Amino acid sequence: MDNKQADAVRNNVRDSYSKVATADNAGDCCGVATSCCGVSDDAKINQLISTRLGYSKDDLINVPEGADMGLGCGNPKALAALQQGETVVDLGSGGGFDAFLAANEVGKTGRVIGVDMTPEMISKARSNAAKANYSNVEFRLGEIEFLPVADNSVDAIMSNCVINLSPNKQQVFNDAYRILKIGGRLAISDVVSSTELPDEIKNDSQLYSACVSGASSIDELQQMMQRAGFKNIKIEPKDESREFIKDWAPGSKIEDYVVSANIQANK
Repeated sequence: MDNKQADAVRNNVRDSYSKVATADNAGDCCGVATSCCGVSDDAKINQLISTRLGYSKDDLINVPEGADMGLGCGNPKALAALQQGETVVDLGSGGGFDAFLAANEVGKTGRVIGVDMTPEMISKARSNAAKANYSNVEFRLGEIEFLPVADNSVDAIMSNCVINLSPNKQQVFNDAYRILKIGGRLAISDVVSSTELPDEIKNDSQLYSACVSGASSIDELQQMMQRAGFKNIKIEPKDESREFIKDWAPGSKIEDYVVSANIQANK
């Protein structure tokens, strides 16, 4: 993908998630409620979606109202094994759901930094943090390929169904490696392709923003992570995720091509 194509993809994704944030703030429905890039105006629907992704009821009540937008494809916090006092970065933090859960885990002596390229999402997350008086979490506007975070400063990186949206995934892993401390870890939920994607899916901009068209294979992801320097790489596909993936674009059979996976590695 050349620079012009990459910019077009990035701008389309930014525009899609800007609409998600704006619709959620207005209490409107944007797209399919269960879609990776959709949002419902019904908090109960978003909670149902999140429990299907692996979150507990306690998780859902221990974040600010409006942070759970029903987005994602898994529960990276369950992989991260966060400890009190750690510094955590959430790639593509959206309304702040995973960042707030992480903030509860690392406590007042810890720190969580959410990074998102969509100004409307950053505004929403900051508002959520302010109304719930979170002092150990902040949200920074930036691209996950070029993180606004210092070298060797982070204990753990989380991400939930976001890296697939990047047109330059190698750079995402390179920069994630840069900001991690030695011994730091990745805890990622994302979609992977289970077979070669047909051209009609690869070229569908709406399905790209819906976390489908940009999915890489397990082998491709492993190679990118190895090139970045990561060790102890584990990529575990979750076949049961096809049950909620099919709801992202009903009738398109996308569940035959992509599946959610738990992705872990260390620096």
